Parts: sequence; C-alpha cells; structure tokens
Amino acid sequence: MKNQTTKIAAFITAVMMLAAAGCSNGNAPAATTAPETTAAASETEDTEAPETEAQSEAGDEKVVDAESGETVAEEEEAADESADAPEAVRVAALKGPTAMGLTKLMNDSEESGVSRYDFEIYAAPDELTPLIIKGEVDIACVPANLASVLYNKTEGEVEVLAINTLGVLYIVENGGETVSSFEDLKGKTIYASGQGSTPEFALNYLLAQNGIADDVNIEWKTEHAECLTALTENAGSVALLPQPFVTTAMTKNEGIRVALDLTQEWDKLDNGSSLITGVVVARKEFIEAEPDELGFFLEGYKMSVDYVNSDIDGAAALIGKYDIVPEAVAKKALPACNITFISGEEMKEKLSGYLQVLFDSEPKSVGGKLPADDFYYFG
Repeated sequence: MKNQTTKIAAFITAVMMLAAAGCSNGNAPAATTAPETTAAASETEDTEAPETEAQSEAGDEKVVDAESGETVAEEEEAADESADAPEAVRVAALKGPTAMGLTKLMNDSEESGVSRYDFEIYAAPDELTPLIIKGEVDIACVPANLASVLYNKTEGEVEVLAINTLGVLYIVENGGETVSSFEDLKGKTIYASGQGSTPEFALNYLLAQNGIADDVNIEWKTEHAECLTALTENAGSVALLPQPFVTTAMTKNEGIRVALDLTQEWDKLDNGSSLITGVVVARKEFIEAEPDELGFFLEGYKMSVDYVNSDIDGAAALIGKYDIVPEAVAKKALPACNITFISGEEMKEKLSGYLQVLFDSEPKSVGGKLPADDFYYFG
C-alpha cells in the first residue's frame, strides 16, 4: 500500500511539472474535464465581472475619467450637444421707454426656461455704444440718431430694424408757471441728460428754430435720474426729461408740471418729419448669419409691444419687475410713452426724414453723413 501511494504521488508530481512547463512555453495544458460552475457563480460572471481590456477594445470603449466619474464617450457626447446648442441672442436696451416695450418678451423668455435670449438693460447710451461696435451685442434698442452714428462708425455694419419709440421728451418746471412757450426759456438753465443722443439734438434744433439757442444754458447730467434729482431739489428749475421720468418727477413733487411737449413743438415747425426717440438695430453679421432667429425675435418683439400698449396693468407689473421704473410710475406713464413698432417702408420714410432734419441742423448728430439705403432693414 505504501509503494502504491508513493507511485501515485510521483505520478501527480510529474503531471504538475509538465503542466508548468507547458504554461511557460505559452501553451495551455489540455483539459480533460471542464470544471463545473454553480448557477450563482455563472450569474456573477455575467453581471458583475468587470470588462477585460480585450473586451473593452472589442466592444464600445468605456474609458472612465478619474475626476468626473463619467466615461470619455459620455463627456464627448455632452460636449457635442453643448457645441450644437445655439448661443443666446444678446439683446440690450436703455433704461426707459426703449426697454419698456421688450418686457413681455423678456418675461416670456424667462418663464419658458429656454436660454434663447440674454437681455441687459443699461443706464446710458455711452455704456452700450462700445459694446455694439465691438460686436458684443447682437440686437439693441438705442436713440434714433445713435443708430445712424453707429452705422457710420462701423462702416455700414449696423442696420435699423424698426422704430420702437416716438416722441417722449418734455420740458418740465418745478414750481410756478413761467414757461408756456420756447420763448419763455430765454435766460433759463435747463437740466438735461442724453447728451450726444436724441434729447440733445432735438432740444438744440428746437431752440435754434425758435431763435434762442444762444440765450439758454443747458446743464448736462450723466443719467436721467441725476437730472430728475437736480430738478426736484431746486425750486423754480426747468428740466428736459423723457417719460417715464416725467411721471416719476411729478410723483415725487406735486409742484412739478409739464410745461412743453417737444413732439407738439416739433410738429408746429411743419418740417416734413416726426420726432423719433428710439429704434431697434442689429449687427449686419448677426442678420446675415441668423435670419430665422432674427425673424423670430422681431415677431416676438412686436407681440410684446402690442401687449404693453393693450394691458397697462400687466405691462406696468413687468416693467417694475425688471427694475426699469417702479410699477406705479409705469402705470401712469405708459399712455404717454408712445411705444410702437414701425418697420419696413413706413419706418424708412419716418426715420430718414427725422435724420435729414438733424443732419441739416448739425451733421455730427447723425455721425457726419446720412446713412445709405442699406441702413434700413426690410426682411
């Protein structure tokens, strides 16, 4: 029995040595009987066993990023989706009537949860002008004459889409009733804001036409709010203000009244034009690259203007929401803000006539020369 056990042990040792030799030569030993696996072991191999490198190369690659925990394929797919997503249209306006007509569109865009537009409201034209020139804004609501200046500065790279605000300028007086005509402004100081844009050139034109340009002192303020402060703090003073700042002034001080409506004074001259405050412009590069997006914007903007003019209470709430002016002020001022949407041939006729009057009075007011026909967008 002992000899038999010894022989069996020697046989097993010899088999193991042969198997080891076969592995070292790169040849797997021949198996005579496949080992059985339990059902549990088989299921574990199917569901839990990690993929080998060969399996990964043979199938879909799933290289895992150590920091994010996501596969490289997932990250690349997300990057592709981000690259395909359209960039938000950059829309800018000035605090006041030029922004008020946008508020319904702004609110609808916000509530939709889709980042289609990036809206920014600025206090003064000087803040907005360089952004348009540098191409950092796609669409902007600006003073009418500034649109022409931008066209000339960019050598035709800006087009006007529509008129969005007609006359909104008023001469107001704090205390007393000493001003009832332009002649009554002789010898007075007028607080004003909007130097370099519609307020300055419209006022200068009317003063000149009434023969008192050299007899009036204009003290320019940076913003309408500064002008409003100067007016309310100085009894007997006079200021040039647009709506809705006129209403704000009258709300703060019961002694402030509207002395002159510049739109009416302009019409008295019968010069073949209308007083225009604001327009909508866009960069030509954007217009050519995104015609469908532009069309969608203009449709939405027109609907927004219609809403603002038809639902005063709702519009006032939105104007207050976006901190353009307080809701209560907007509610009183909206009927006098002349917010509109005029495009196409009518826009060209009205705006070109207005710019012609400004050019004849002061060429620099429109950028030194009148814009060519390609300034006017017809869709």
